[in-house]
Amino acid sequence: MDYYEDMEVGDVTEHGSKTMTKAEIIEFATKYDPQPFHLDEEAAEETFFGGLAASGWHTAAVCMRLLVDGVLRDQASMGAAGVDELRWKRPVYPGDTLSVRVEVLEKDPDPNDPTRGRVRSKLTGLNQDGDPVISWEGLGLVARREPADAEE
Repeated sequence: MDYYEDMEVGDVTEHGSKTMTKAEIIEFATKYDPQPFHLDEEAAEETFFGGLAASGWHTAAVCMRLLVDGVLRDQASMGAAGVDELRWKRPVYPGDTLSVRVEVLEKDPDPNDPTRGRVRSKLTGLNQDGDPVISWEGLGLVARREPADAEE
């Protein structure tokens, strides 16, 4: 289990692999983002996407799953305080294979809770060519092995 003390600013890790299928793209869009370019190949061809593209929210959900499987399940995660600067960089198409790169940007003890620290990290979702398709910064809450001293 990785704790707050195990994380260093500048640490970079890469995780996961998930190939997006046409059926999954349409299923997600049908339930959560029913715009024509996520549902209908012919309609999508007439848009700037040039073809059926995954919803950005679908891309975010897949990258979140890769983050959980690759990082959070082995971390003393206590949840998160939020996400900043969510950006969709380029479309994700059927057949694209996604992975994630996570970089620790900063960390500090939680001033409100000596049992945890705050860790700001940047997640970048990449396609099979290594091109960024999505990014966000998250503020994770991570348990400490030992509560912080009162002096911190």
